[in-house]
Amino acid sequence: MQDYEKLGAFYLGRAAQDGDATNGSDAPSPEPLLYDAADLTTHAVIIGMTGSGKTGLGVGLIEEAALDSVPVIAIDPKGDLGNLMLMFPDLAPADFEPWVDVQQAATRGRSKAEFAADQATLWREGLASWDQDGARIQRLKDAAEFAIYTPGSSAGIPISVLGSFAAPAQALRDDSEAFAERIQATSTSILTLLGLDADPLTSRAHILISNILQHSWQADRSLDLAGLIGAIQNPPMERIGVMDMEAIYPAKDRFALAMQLNNVLASPGFAAWTEGVPLSARDLFHTADGKPRVSIVSIAHLSDTERMFFVTLLLNDIIAWMRAQPGTSSLRAILYMDELFGYMPPTANPPSKKLFLTLLKQARAYGLGLVLSTQNPVDLDYKGLSNTGTWFIGRLQTDRDKARVLDGLEGSGSGGGPFDRGAMERTLAGLGKRRFLLHNVHESHPVVFATRWAMSYLPGPLTREQIRRLCDALPSPAVAASIQKTSPRPPAPVSSVATPNAMPVLAPGIRQFYRPATPPADSQLIYYPQVVGAADVVYASKTHDVDTRRAWLVAVDVDDGPVAIDWHNGEALALRLTDLAEKPLAGAGFAEVPAPARDAGQYPKWASAYKTWLRQSQGIALYKNPQFKLTSAVDESETDFRIRLQQKAREQRDLAVGKLRARYDKAAGGLHDKLRAAERDIEEEKAQASQKTMESALSIGSALLGAFLGRKTLSSRNASRIGTAARRAGSVVKERRDVREAEADAAELRARIDEESASFEKELAELQALPGADSFDLETVTVRAKSSDITVRFVALLWLPYAQSADGRTVPAWV
Repeated sequence: MQDYEKLGAFYLGRAAQDGDATNGSDAPSPEPLLYDAADLTTHAVIIGMTGSGKTGLGVGLIEEAALDSVPVIAIDPKGDLGNLMLMFPDLAPADFEPWVDVQQAATRGRSKAEFAADQATLWREGLASWDQDGARIQRLKDAAEFAIYTPGSSAGIPISVLGSFAAPAQALRDDSEAFAERIQATSTSILTLLGLDADPLTSRAHILISNILQHSWQADRSLDLAGLIGAIQNPPMERIGVMDMEAIYPAKDRFALAMQLNNVLASPGFAAWTEGVPLSARDLFHTADGKPRVSIVSIAHLSDTERMFFVTLLLNDIIAWMRAQPGTSSLRAILYMDELFGYMPPTANPPSKKLFLTLLKQARAYGLGLVLSTQNPVDLDYKGLSNTGTWFIGRLQTDRDKARVLDGLEGSGSGGGPFDRGAMERTLAGLGKRRFLLHNVHESHPVVFATRWAMSYLPGPLTREQIRRLCDALPSPAVAASIQKTSPRPPAPVSSVATPNAMPVLAPGIRQFYRPATPPADSQLIYYPQVVGAADVVYASKTHDVDTRRAWLVAVDVDDGPVAIDWHNGEALALRLTDLAEKPLAGAGFAEVPAPARDAGQYPKWASAYKTWLRQSQGIALYKNPQFKLTSAVDESETDFRIRLQQKAREQRDLAVGKLRARYDKAAGGLHDKLRAAERDIEEEKAQASQKTMESALSIGSALLGAFLGRKTLSSRNASRIGTAARRAGSVVKERRDVREAEADAAELRARIDEESASFEKELAELQALPGADSFDLETVTVRAKSSDITVRFVALLWLPYAQSADGRTVPAWV
């Protein structure tokens, strides 16, 4: 075990050596910098500009917390913290390859596999330089359950936040200040979702909703959005304060507000907010069996108003969870938020601000530590900073930021000596990348340190598809998507009032679960029996590059006939196992259980049939294109796959254009070289012909002139000179013929170049036409699970709650 592996201490890096505190190029000291986990109960803030290493420090801190079995909720507005899921104990290139940046690899001239190998080597060597290895990564994976939650999206594990505004626990209702704060924050978050900046003291809408929530919660009644809409139209109170409802908020105006909420309810994206696990700080901090969780709550995909709405509800729930815990001086859990800009500003008052300030003031007593990260300290409320005991300060962008930090450090009063503002300013100015000043009120003096190498692979923000792939590999139950969802069939008969029975007594071997229900008003709740099967299935195929895990939770009706269960008629439930209750609601009645479902011996048979049905009928359907020999990814739609095929066609086209251009350049280049040589020959031949013409003319003229001036008749010598000149004149004719031949050769070369260019343009035009996305031939292939890869967890009796009115109408009452 390394020296830094100490209980309750976070290994964050190494202290800078004396004299090298601010030099990012110098090696830090070999002494590890250990941060006392208990100090985090007084909270921490990480401040640093983009590129300072702020995210790496945050990831390292969360890793250390998980190793120490401290659960973490990490709110992630940017998408970076999902990298915590990328832990590869083997440090094998194949583990890195699915997550490397293909464009970055191409930029460096490396294939995806080569770049993945480079990254694996980089991470192995980087970890080793900080005395870490794959064994430590494995311990990290084993220490906590890591999961990515995506409210308002099914990319990760969805969180249902609009299904119910549940009444808080009695302990919180008994605390008048906390109860009022919860009401105000919930009301503000609802109106934020509507785009309304409502002041709690002056806004009629805020006052009305607050009073509705107070009235319902004091009676221990929860509300869903539909119930809230109804209560706005018909409030449960006639007065607000001392004034009549109609005087304060007339029915016409209330209807307009109800319509705004109804529009939210009816919007296409609303359903995503009602699906998934219930919003529960307890479940985000711990699994059902008590194992600590690192819950990465990604909100990068949400709009600003949706982010504020969700963060407000989450903080509300964390505060309620916190106040239900016994006091402690030890670190119980961490709430981490990356990029706090806009959530706790110095002047404005968004709904999240008061909740953050409440946590900063009160969470210490409950062992909940906050870690807040931001680029600019001027974006944070000073009252919040004054309640923060630890500051991690990296490179700062502006002098204004530095001045704000220096003011805060000077006013914090930590350490045992006078504050040297000038020296501290020089220290801050010289901080390099991945260098931070650690200012801790629990320590005698600040220290500069270099952050250690993150155990998680940090490729950057994760896309929705990458988050989906990560969550597909999680062992936690998920909604089975390959069964078409149908509306639950109401039990027969529905036209007459059924007589509710008492809870039946069944054989001890029959497990029973209850689908969560909302207690109906003015109706009788009756449970009707079904059979439910739960199974974990691994689908694997090297041929089609499939390796994914699915959790199945399927309900099916029970008949009295010879074939009591037919899994082909089953319905995949949009629930997790943790959603199923083990006890019914009080006062409910029960329908009769069919005889086969009362026989405990039938359940093993049904489990065997369930496994067979999963193996034979519930494979993963994929699309395959024979042209490119590509197969769709798991859960990739036909449209998305066709678009990907079109992109593949584009890539192939670009490759073909490159090859065509290279071939043309080679052929045309040779012809242009020959043409240039031919043009040079033409010039040379023309020059030679011109010279020969001049020489011939001079020779003849000289001979004739000599004869004219020297004698009356031509001498034999002059005759010889004239003969030579004549021969030179014949040579001129030859030179001119050579010029014509050279020009003909050049013309032929130009014609060949034109032919090559026309051929290139024709082939290029043929390549430019991309096929339409709907033109590709597709085949369907199915990946089925092996029997050894199917684990049936149980087959049990499932009770479905229905509300039966006095006139016999029966409607589902489950949430």
